[in-house]
Amino acid sequence: MARAKFQTLTEQMFYTLLCLKEECYGMDILDRVPAMTRGRVNVGSGTLYTLLEQFLDAEMIRETKVEGRRRSYILTDKGREMLEKECARLTAQLADYHLIFGKEEV
Repeated sequence: MARAKFQTLTEQMFYTLLCLKEECYGMDILDRVPAMTRGRVNVGSGTLYTLLEQFLDAEMIRETKVEGRRRSYILTDKGREMLEKECARLTAQLADYHLIFGKEEV
């Protein structure tokens, strides 16, 4: 059975949405993701622009400006809810890990 779209987010999806808390261009996202993850996560331009189209279609982001080929985007309430849902899922996974390995929660 196929996984429902956006049931969970990949790291690239998560950080792309996180960048869009503030209005920015696609090129800004390509720079911000590695900076915010200290180089651990990168998003390729092909992946990024595919994600942006999917997020637009799902109304998780909206386009704010078009200047020639440059487009800027910002997170919608629906996108923020998806980030909060994903954060809760990851927090629960971390709590399970600590429970199994007998460590206190961070």
